[in-house]
Amino acid sequence: MKISREDVLRVAELAYLDLNESELETYCAQIDEILEYIGKLNELDTAKVEPMAQVFADDQSADATLREDLVVPCAVAEDVMQHAPDPEAPYFRVPKVIER
Repeated sequence: MKISREDVLRVAELAYLDLNESELETYCAQIDEILEYIGKLNELDTAKVEPMAQVFADDQSADATLREDLVVPCAVAEDVMQHAPDPEAPYFRVPKVIER
């Protein structure tokens, strides 16, 4: 599958990326390779493959106990807030980036 130059430019525009000619060629080639690989994966017969919700190692089962979630305080948050231009704990304001 060949991705068009216009498609890559559109994605770059949506991501607010200014690509030079060299980067544009690189991304066209890389995205095309990814889409070709996806095409190969789509050729596989997965009719008898059961959908997975969780991936386990060979020595684990669905009943295996995974590590416990731990709440860990952020050691740098206070320092970051002190250097933020417009802080209001625990956040700081940034300019809108919705429109160019």
